[in-house]
Amino acid sequence: MESVHNKLLTRKAVKVYDPEYKMTEQEILELLDAANQAPSAWNLQHWKFIVVHSDAAKEKLLPLAYNQAQIKDASATFIILGDKEANKNIDTVFNPAIEAGTMTEEIKQAIAGQVNGAYSNDFYPTEAAIMNSAFPAMQLMNFATLKDLGTCAIGGFNRTAVQDTFDIEDRYIPALLITVGKALKEPRASKRRPVASITQFV
Repeated sequence: MESVHNKLLTRKAVKVYDPEYKMTEQEILELLDAANQAPSAWNLQHWKFIVVHSDAAKEKLLPLAYNQAQIKDASATFIILGDKEANKNIDTVFNPAIEAGTMTEEIKQAIAGQVNGAYSNDFYPTEAAIMNSAFPAMQLMNFATLKDLGTCAIGGFNRTAVQDTFDIEDRYIPALLITVGKALKEPRASKRRPVASITQFV
């Protein structure tokens, strides 16, 4: 049986999917539950997911992603949204911890001060949204890979049109599309630069 290590290190971007393969909503939710365990700054969980699963939704998304065939042939496309107002998640995230006795109100207030200080910077909310939403995106691809599913991360799409078409509130940024399904064709192999050429010890 192929090792987890090898599966993750040999993952490739799938461009050709089996259009007959359909994931169930439960299977999709299992992937998203794994993605949702990703780390984030202050545990604010700066993300939201839109699952493009129906044929009608795929037809809407296809031209917005410049007619890339994997949008219509993959079982689902996940629109990964970055949350520019994740500071509003403080109570939702930390109140249960206080109720469970794993955090004090004092610690919560100290963290809230740090968070609100960071969000007072004009550039931070957008930077934090993009950076932190990348964590569940990679986690989603890794867990899909472990389930022998193919994935492809897509950055080439019309973000403004996606925002409008799928009625995404301004709070969120469409950061990335991830297609998931069964590969119909072996993906093209790609090489990586030697790590020594991109690493500096200081």
